[in-house]
Amino acid sequence: MIAHNFSHVRAWVFDLDNTLYPPSARLFDQIEVRMTAWVMQTLGVDRAEADRLRRHYWATYGTTLAGLMREHDVDPAPYLTDVHDISLHALTPDPALATHIRALPGRRIVYTNGSAPYAERVLAARGLGGLFDAVYGVEHAGFRPKPERAAFETIFTRDGLTPTQAAMFEDDARNLAAPHDMGMRTVHVAPEPKPAPHIHHHTDDLAGFLARLMA
Repeated sequence: MIAHNFSHVRAWVFDLDNTLYPPSARLFDQIEVRMTAWVMQTLGVDRAEADRLRRHYWATYGTTLAGLMREHDVDPAPYLTDVHDISLHALTPDPALATHIRALPGRRIVYTNGSAPYAERVLAARGLGGLFDAVYGVEHAGFRPKPERAAFETIFTRDGLTPTQAAMFEDDARNLAAPHDMGMRTVHVAPEPKPAPHIHHHTDDLAGFLARLMA
Protein backbone atom coordinates (compact mmCIF):
# COMPACT_ATOMS: atom_id res chain seq x y z
CA MET A 1 0.00 0.00 0.00
CA ILE A 2 2.75 2.46 0.99
CA ALA A 3 4.90 1.51 -2.00
CA HIS A 4 1.99 2.16 -4.36
CA ASN A 5 1.72 5.74 -3.06
CA PHE A 6 5.31 6.39 -4.13
CA SER A 7 5.32 4.58 -7.46
CA HIS A 8 5.37 7.90 -9.34
CA VAL A 9 8.29 9.38 -7.39
CA ARG A 10 11.46 10.12 -9.34
CA ALA A 11 13.12 12.55 -6.89
CA TRP A 12 13.60 11.99 -3.16
CA VAL A 13 14.22 15.09 -1.06
CA PHE A 14 15.50 14.69 2.50
CA ASP A 15 15.85 17.27 5.22
CA LEU A 16 19.00 16.82 7.32
CA ASP A 17 18.73 17.62 11.03
CA ASN A 18 16.60 15.17 13.03
CA THR A 19 15.65 13.47 9.75
CA LEU A 20 18.80 11.73 8.51
CA TYR A 21 19.95 11.24 12.09
CA PRO A 22 17.83 10.60 15.21
CA PRO A 23 16.79 13.48 17.48
CA SER A 24 18.51 11.62 20.33
CA ALA A 25 21.85 12.80 18.90
CA ARG A 26 20.82 16.29 20.07
CA LEU A 27 23.08 18.14 17.65
CA PHE A 28 20.72 21.08 17.64
CA ASP A 29 21.39 21.59 21.36
CA GLN A 30 24.94 22.53 20.41
CA ILE A 31 23.79 24.71 17.52
CA GLU A 32 21.30 26.54 19.74
CA VAL A 33 24.04 27.40 22.25
CA ARG A 34 26.14 28.87 19.46
CA MET A 35 23.18 30.74 17.96
CA THR A 36 22.33 32.30 21.31
CA ALA A 37 25.95 33.37 21.81
CA TRP A 38 25.98 34.88 18.31
CA VAL A 39 22.83 36.88 18.97
CA MET A 40 24.18 38.08 22.31
CA GLN A 41 27.45 39.25 20.81
CA THR A 42 26.05 40.73 17.61
CA LEU A 43 23.07 42.56 19.12
CA GLY A 44 24.61 43.31 22.51
CA VAL A 45 21.83 41.67 24.54
CA ASP A 46 21.83 39.29 27.50
CA ARG A 47 21.07 35.58 27.28
CA ALA A 48 17.41 35.87 28.22
CA GLU A 49 16.77 38.47 25.51
CA ALA A 50 18.78 36.47 22.97
CA ASP A 51 16.65 33.40 23.67
CA ARG A 52 13.47 35.47 23.34
CA LEU A 53 14.64 36.91 20.04
CA ARG A 54 15.56 33.48 18.71
CA ARG A 55 12.08 32.16 19.51
CA HIS A 56 10.59 35.22 17.81
CA TYR A 57 12.76 34.81 14.71
CA TRP A 58 11.99 31.09 14.43
CA ALA A 59 8.23 31.61 14.76
CA THR A 60 8.12 34.63 12.44
CA TYR A 61 10.72 33.88 9.77
CA GLY A 62 11.45 30.15 9.98
CA THR A 63 15.03 30.41 11.28
CA THR A 64 17.14 32.56 13.57
CA LEU A 65 19.29 33.56 10.61
CA ALA A 66 16.31 34.76 8.60
CA GLY A 67 15.25 36.99 11.49
CA LEU A 68 18.74 38.40 11.91
CA MET A 69 18.94 39.16 8.21
CA ARG A 70 15.47 40.71 7.98
CA GLU A 71 15.61 42.78 11.15
CA HIS A 72 19.33 43.51 11.51
CA ASP A 73 20.90 43.02 8.06
CA VAL A 74 23.35 40.42 9.41
CA ASP A 75 25.90 38.91 7.02
CA PRO A 76 24.83 35.24 6.80
CA ALA A 77 28.18 33.66 5.86
CA PRO A 78 30.09 34.18 9.16
CA TYR A 79 26.95 33.21 11.09
CA LEU A 80 26.56 29.89 9.25
CA THR A 81 30.23 29.03 9.71
CA ASP A 82 30.17 29.77 13.43
CA VAL A 83 26.91 28.14 14.51
CA HIS A 84 27.64 24.90 12.66
CA ASP A 85 31.12 24.51 14.16
CA ILE A 86 29.96 21.71 16.46
CA SER A 87 31.05 18.24 17.52
CA LEU A 88 29.52 15.31 15.64
CA HIS A 89 30.70 12.72 18.18
CA ALA A 90 27.10 11.68 18.89
CA LEU A 91 26.58 10.49 15.31
CA THR A 92 27.25 6.93 14.21
CA PRO A 93 27.03 5.30 10.78
CA ASP A 94 23.68 3.77 9.86
CA PRO A 95 24.33 1.01 7.29
CA ALA A 96 20.64 0.07 7.03
CA LEU A 97 19.62 3.62 6.23
CA ALA A 98 22.42 3.88 3.69
CA THR A 99 21.29 0.68 2.00
CA HIS A 100 17.69 1.82 1.69
CA ILE A 101 18.57 5.31 0.44
CA ARG A 102 20.90 3.78 -2.16
CA ALA A 103 18.04 1.56 -3.38
CA LEU A 104 15.69 4.47 -4.12
CA PRO A 105 15.04 4.85 -7.84
CA GLY A 106 15.72 8.25 -9.36
CA ARG A 107 17.38 11.35 -8.00
CA ARG A 108 18.26 11.70 -4.30
CA ILE A 109 18.97 15.10 -2.73
CA VAL A 110 19.40 16.71 0.69
CA TYR A 111 17.90 20.11 1.36
CA THR A 112 18.56 21.73 4.74
CA ASN A 113 18.11 25.10 6.41
CA GLY A 114 21.68 24.63 7.59
CA SER A 115 24.70 25.11 5.37
CA ALA A 116 25.83 22.65 2.72
CA PRO A 117 29.33 22.16 4.23
CA TYR A 118 27.73 21.28 7.57
CA ALA A 119 25.38 18.86 5.82
CA GLU A 120 28.30 17.13 4.11
CA ARG A 121 30.01 16.65 7.50
CA VAL A 122 26.85 15.13 8.99
CA LEU A 123 26.33 12.82 6.03
CA ALA A 124 29.90 11.57 6.29
CA ALA A 125 29.49 10.89 10.02
CA ARG A 126 26.31 8.91 9.31
CA GLY A 127 27.95 6.84 6.59
CA LEU A 128 25.73 8.50 3.97
CA GLY A 129 28.40 10.37 2.06
CA GLY A 130 28.28 9.91 -1.69
CA LEU A 131 24.69 8.63 -1.71
CA PHE A 132 23.09 11.87 -2.84
CA ASP A 133 23.10 13.52 -6.24
CA ALA A 134 23.08 16.99 -4.66
CA VAL A 135 23.26 18.63 -1.24
CA TYR A 136 21.60 22.04 -0.89
CA GLY A 137 21.90 24.40 2.04
CA VAL A 138 20.08 27.61 2.87
CA GLU A 139 22.75 29.48 0.90
CA HIS A 140 21.50 27.84 -2.31
CA ALA A 141 18.03 29.27 -1.66
CA GLY A 142 19.38 32.80 -1.44
CA PHE A 143 19.27 32.46 2.36
CA ARG A 144 15.49 32.16 2.28
CA PRO A 145 14.55 29.42 4.76
CA LYS A 146 12.03 26.66 4.74
CA PRO A 147 9.03 26.90 5.23
CA GLU A 148 8.91 29.74 2.65
CA ARG A 149 7.54 28.42 -0.62
CA ALA A 150 9.97 30.65 -2.52
CA ALA A 151 12.86 28.78 -0.88
CA PHE A 152 11.57 25.42 -2.11
CA GLU A 153 10.90 26.82 -5.57
CA THR A 154 14.46 28.15 -5.80
CA ILE A 155 16.00 24.81 -4.83
CA PHE A 156 13.72 22.71 -7.01
CA THR A 157 14.26 24.96 -10.03
CA ARG A 158 18.00 24.81 -9.46
CA ASP A 159 17.85 21.03 -9.25
CA GLY A 160 15.45 20.62 -12.15
CA LEU A 161 13.13 18.30 -10.28
CA THR A 162 9.38 18.12 -10.90
CA PRO A 163 7.51 18.45 -7.59
CA THR A 164 4.60 16.27 -8.75
CA GLN A 165 7.13 13.46 -9.22
CA ALA A 166 8.92 13.97 -5.91
CA ALA A 167 8.68 13.14 -2.22
CA MET A 168 9.80 15.22 0.79
CA PHE A 169 11.02 13.76 4.10
CA GLU A 170 11.12 16.29 6.94
CA ASP A 171 11.00 16.38 10.76
CA ASP A 172 9.44 19.88 11.00
CA ALA A 173 5.79 19.47 10.04
CA ARG A 174 5.38 23.09 8.96
CA ASN A 175 8.11 22.59 6.35
CA LEU A 176 5.90 20.07 4.56
CA ALA A 177 3.07 22.52 3.78
CA ALA A 178 4.68 24.12 0.73
CA PRO A 179 5.90 20.81 -0.74
CA HIS A 180 2.38 19.40 -0.33
CA ASP A 181 0.88 22.41 -2.09
CA MET A 182 3.39 21.94 -4.91
CA GLY A 183 2.19 18.38 -5.44
CA MET A 184 4.84 16.40 -3.57
CA ARG A 185 4.28 13.27 -1.50
CA THR A 186 5.08 14.30 2.10
CA VAL A 187 6.53 12.22 4.95
CA HIS A 188 6.80 13.54 8.50
CA VAL A 189 9.82 11.95 10.21
CA ALA A 190 9.40 12.42 13.96
CA PRO A 191 8.91 10.47 17.20
CA GLU A 192 5.25 11.50 17.41
CA PRO A 193 2.74 11.98 14.58
CA LYS A 194 1.32 15.41 13.94
CA PRO A 195 -1.82 14.91 11.84
CA ALA A 196 -2.34 17.68 9.31
CA PRO A 197 -3.86 17.93 5.82
CA HIS A 198 -0.43 18.54 4.29
CA ILE A 199 1.12 15.37 5.77
CA HIS A 200 0.57 12.16 3.81
CA HIS A 201 2.65 9.80 5.95
CA HIS A 202 4.36 9.69 9.33
CA THR A 203 7.24 7.53 10.51
CA ASP A 204 9.53 7.36 13.52
CA ASP A 205 11.82 4.93 11.66
CA LEU A 206 13.09 6.32 8.36
CA ALA A 207 15.13 3.25 7.43
CA GLY A 208 12.17 0.97 8.09
CA PHE A 209 9.83 3.22 6.11
CA LEU A 210 12.16 3.24 3.10
CA ALA A 211 12.51 -0.53 3.33
CA ARG A 212 8.75 -0.90 3.06
CA LEU A 213 8.75 1.35 0.00
CA MET A 214 11.18 -0.95 -1.78
CA ALA A 215 9.58 -4.21 -0.60
